[in-house]
Order: sequence, then structure tokens, then C-alpha cells
Amino acid sequence: MTDLNALVQILIIGAARLLILAAGILIVANTFLSAVKTVVLPRSANTKLSRTVFRSVRLAFDLRLRHADTYEDRDRIMALYAPIALLTLPMVWLAMVLIGYTLIYVGVEGMALYDAFKLSGSSLLTLGFERRDTVFGMIFEFSEAALGLVIVALLISYLPAMYSAFSKREALVTMLEVRANTPPSPYQMITRAHQISGLAQLSELWELWEVWFAELEESHTSLAALVYFRSPLAGRSWVTSAGAVLDSAALMLSTVDMPNDPQAQLMIRSGYLALRRIADFFNISYDADPKSTDPISIAQDEFDQLYDQLAEAGVPLKADREQAWRDYAGWRVNYDRVLLALAALTMAPYAPWVSDRSLPRGTMYRRNGKNGK
Repeated sequence: MTDLNALVQILIIGAARLLILAAGILIVANTFLSAVKTVVLPRSANTKLSRTVFRSVRLAFDLRLRHADTYEDRDRIMALYAPIALLTLPMVWLAMVLIGYTLIYVGVEGMALYDAFKLSGSSLLTLGFERRDTVFGMIFEFSEAALGLVIVALLISYLPAMYSAFSKREALVTMLEVRANTPPSPYQMITRAHQISGLAQLSELWELWEVWFAELEESHTSLAALVYFRSPLAGRSWVTSAGAVLDSAALMLSTVDMPNDPQAQLMIRSGYLALRRIADFFNISYDADPKSTDPISIAQDEFDQLYDQLAEAGVPLKADREQAWRDYAGWRVNYDRVLLALAALTMAPYAPWVSDRSLPRGTMYRRNGKNGK
């Protein structure tokens, strides 16, 4: 009977160690996959660990924002959000690897938790003050040290790529101030082009922004933290710039009495596809196939007011105002919801027809995992 009890105890201990070992391997594997998907994988990959880190940091910033009275204060606070969250992420990865290997050492070597933690920390940080002479112990020590170095190397390579994409994004955002002021305004862009170089010259601008939107989609889904990186000046934002350019092109196609410009149409399509891909990453709801008659956030009287302002500035306009409104709404409906949701998500500065009517954060996300109106 004693032998049977001893055998049962051995089996229970063995099973417990196997479960602990499996849990440790699972933690390390998931952490490694999170790092690879976040940093290396050249496509959108929204991992649970990365998402949890960014949301946790955002909660801390939201508490701080409660005491901010002006937009300038909020902007100054939020300017630190993306960098801090980004630097927190590799520390969380390292902590998860530390915990995972601690469990692995307990499972493989049967060590006490404290001793396993010391061995894991010594191996991960390559300090060398603790080691095991067993074959499996050394194999796991070497693999942990290598994994720690890989995570640090990934971060070192990740930051230059991110700041390169950020600089490329901001170059055209900064140049937009020359044409559309800060905050950017479709009225300013159209009237200034009309007065200086002629409205036909805007076709060249649409080509630049078509490329900009294509690069935006690639960089802001594969390097998702870029979405939260704010412009160097508080009044600028990639979201409000995108909105001003899209609205300007939509007004040129619908309202301004000029020959139809295919490049403007292509740019709008490039724009709303890019914004939708970014919205998909953040689980923001939208109608993927809206009707031209669906409601938008711009009221017709707002459109009429802009129509009158453009007419006073001498811009040639189509005579049928009602048809112009319907055509403009038919273009705007493709990007209206995602534009406003991204403005709310990034806490974009004030800009007419964009962040002045942003969706509340609580209404932006999908329900039941499906897109919908």
C-alpha cells in the first residue's frame, strides 16, 4: 500500500510538472509570436498581447486626461502615449519570457519557484550568476538568452523603420499647410489653387496623395503604433489632412465646374480603402458597400454655406446645387464613418468636417465581429 501511495504521488508530481512545463512553453511561444507578428510580419496582425499593452497604457493616459482643460494640454499628454506604449511592449515581452522560462525550469528541473526565477532572470539578461549543469537545463538557458537578444534586436530594428515611415507621412502633411492652412480646409485648398495656379493643377496633387494613401495603408497596419504618433505641431494631424484632401477632391468632382478628373476619383478610392484597412485593424465598424443616398455627417445646409463661400471667391461652380450636393454626399459616404472614427481614436485636433464631429469612442467598435452600419 505504501508503494502504491508513493507511485500515485510520483505520478501526480510528474503530471503537475508536465502541466507547468506546457504552460511555460505556451507563454514563451505566444510571446515570441506576438513579437514576430508585431515587428517582423509585413502585414496587419493584431495580437492580443500587443493590444492589451496599448489599451492598458491608454487607460492610464485617460486618467491623466481628466485633468487637462485645453486641447493643447491633451495634445501634450497624448504625444507621449504612443512612445511609452511602444517602449512598454518589449518590456512586457521580456517579462513574459522570464515568467515562461521560470515555469519551464520548474517543470524540467523540478526546481523551487524562487530558484527557477533566479535562473530565468540570469539567463534572459545574460548575467550568468545562476546556471544548471544538466543537459536540458543548459539547452533552455541558451535558448532563453538567445530569445532575449532577439527581442532586443527586433526593437532596435523596429524603431528606425517606424520613424522613417513617420517622417514620410509627415512630409506631405506639413506641405498641406501651404495649400490648405492649419487646420486644413477644403475651402482654402480650392480657393487658393484657383487664385494661384488654376484648378487644373490640382490633378498633380491628387497623384501625390494617392501614393500617400497607399503608403499609409501599408505602414499604419504593419506598424500600427504609427496611428497614434502625433504630428510635431499640435494643430496638424494625418487624419485631418486626409479628410481635407478627400473632401477637396470630392468637391472638385461634384461641385466645381471643371472637366471630370479621373485622378481625383482614383485618389478618393485609394483614400477610403486605406482608411478602411486601418479601421479593420482597430475593429471599427463601417458599411463596406454604402449607397450614395445613405446619410453622412455633413448636413446639406453646411454644404450650401460652403457652396456660397466658393461662389463669392470666384470659383466656377455647377449650376445645379441640389445635384452637386447629392454627388458630394455620394463620394463622402465612402469614407465618412471611418474618417470620423479615426479622428476620435487618435484624438485629432480641430478641423472642419472631420474632428469637429468625431464619433464617440464607445460607438466605434464592431459588434459580433461584423461590419455594419
